[in-house]
Amino acid sequence: MSGRTQARACPERTCVGCRERAAKSDLLRIVAISDECVADPRGTLPGRGAYVHPAVVCLDQAVRRRAFPRALRSTGALGTAELRKVLAVQAEATP
Repeated sequence: MSGRTQARACPERTCVGCRERAAKSDLLRIVAISDECVADPRGTLPGRGAYVHPAVVCLDQAVRRRAFPRALRSTGALGTAELRKVLAVQAEATP
């Protein structure tokens, strides 16, 4: 052995809301489907994805900074109503 450890690297992504890097598994993937931001917790929906912490604070920052249309390369504004509902349900589920 050459002294290197066999630890696997964990993929990192940047939250479009707070701009902090975190493990991919700690962030929620967002995709654009017909002018609406949709949560993709399994990471299997087609298309470009943007990542955000599963917190309303980061979602609000991303909306205020207009980060979703820029990250998802969309021409118009994207709705976030369904995404807010998903985050509210997740917030209630976690203690």
